[in-house]
Amino acid sequence: MNEVTKKLIDKLYNTSSLEEAEYLHLINNRTPEVTEYLRSLAVEVRKKHYGNKVYIRGLIEISNYCKNDCLYCGIRRSNKLVERYRLTEEEIISCAHVGYSLGFRTFVMQGGEDPYYTDERMCGIISEIKRNYPDCAVTLSLGERSRESYERLYSAGADRYLLRHETADSCHYSRLHPSELTLENRIDCLNSLKKIGFQTGCGFMVGSPYQTPENIAKDLKFVETFSPQMCGIGPFIPHKDTPFRDFDAGDAEFTCYLLSIVRLAVPTVLLPATTALGSILEGGRELGILSGANVVMPNLSPEDTRKKYSLYNNKLSTGAESAEKLTLLKEKIAAIGYEVVTDRGDAIKM
Repeated sequence: MNEVTKKLIDKLYNTSSLEEAEYLHLINNRTPEVTEYLRSLAVEVRKKHYGNKVYIRGLIEISNYCKNDCLYCGIRRSNKLVERYRLTEEEIISCAHVGYSLGFRTFVMQGGEDPYYTDERMCGIISEIKRNYPDCAVTLSLGERSRESYERLYSAGADRYLLRHETADSCHYSRLHPSELTLENRIDCLNSLKKIGFQTGCGFMVGSPYQTPENIAKDLKFVETFSPQMCGIGPFIPHKDTPFRDFDAGDAEFTCYLLSIVRLAVPTVLLPATTALGSILEGGRELGILSGANVVMPNLSPEDTRKKYSLYNNKLSTGAESAEKLTLLKEKIAAIGYEVVTDRGDAIKM
């Protein structure tokens, strides 16, 4: 490893901050030796704050209807080949009931931007889950809404909100999304969520179409500056029924390299080893944890809907990715020296 690269990594470890050009240097100078050094420091930092704990979140994919037409997404509005579904309030509550009995203490309700789920409807669902399971956290991942909507959801009892920024470069953002969606509004939403009091999560795709190393450096600087409680980073995986069907997928090992960087930039961040990482590489989830991640999100959705929530090709929803196989997941995590725990797993405040 050259001296410049080592000094930058040490600077990041000691200060949790680099300039954008310095992040770019780390991106452009990745070697096995650099990767291992970064990984070892990332593991040291995550163990300092979270020990060997890996937090589980019960994922409930409530709807694959979406009013948006993002070019990379399999449930985009224009995809007429999707078998659409949306869960009823009773079905969502049932998923939470099953999850609670399995040991889950965080439920993540994720879906397309489906107008069916009004504030009134969502607030009723959130309130019911919190009433039944007051020791649990509720996380939402329902896209862009108004500040007033976010305030209502927070008042109803939602604790966390995941809204990946996807890319921190406005030109790149415009190449991934239809014209009515803007990076400016996405960032406004993230800022609103944080100000309201949500534990807030951002994140980006690795290897998305037209992405450059400069784009990723900008993403890393944005994550550092925004300092989210959660950060979702996963490889881009094309979907066969989208305009990006013929683009190459992102690289799993590079994704893990970036997980290590993010762990050093935001030491207490809750960092998932994403389903996409497990879908693109055998053992990808475990590699993510060994790179500094500390969250996994098994699927609690009804089994007959899991294949329908198809954001990208070959998405895993069975085996250790399914909530029913929690014992298998615990065994896989234990085999690499970590422990799945069943508490809420809130982000540590610095």
